[in-house]
Amino acid sequence: MNELALSATVLEASPLRYTPGGVPVLQLQLVHAGSVVEAGTPRQVELTLPAVALGDLALMLADLSLGVSLSVKGFLAASRKGSSRVVLHLQQVERLTSAETAVTV
Repeated sequence: MNELALSATVLEASPLRYTPGGVPVLQLQLVHAGSVVEAGTPRQVELTLPAVALGDLALMLADLSLGVSLSVKGFLAASRKGSSRVVLHLQQVERLTSAETAVTV
């Protein structure tokens, strides 16, 4: 199964664009910082991950501000055929308020 759930902050957002077929596309850079327990030991995790939203989700996210906290779900895919770089394809996004409650987008 290829599913990823992550809390992240919007680091970069490209302007909304459209594919030649007319599908809206929004490309983002997300940053995650948190802690997990691995082999019984706490570990700090920090990463930056490219993400893409397509279709209606891209339209709904087009007004995202930098620094907005999100809870995202999606799947990982190669950025191009044969590439080892991965991109998170967003399928569900929730904006997190300062009180850490989610508002579904």
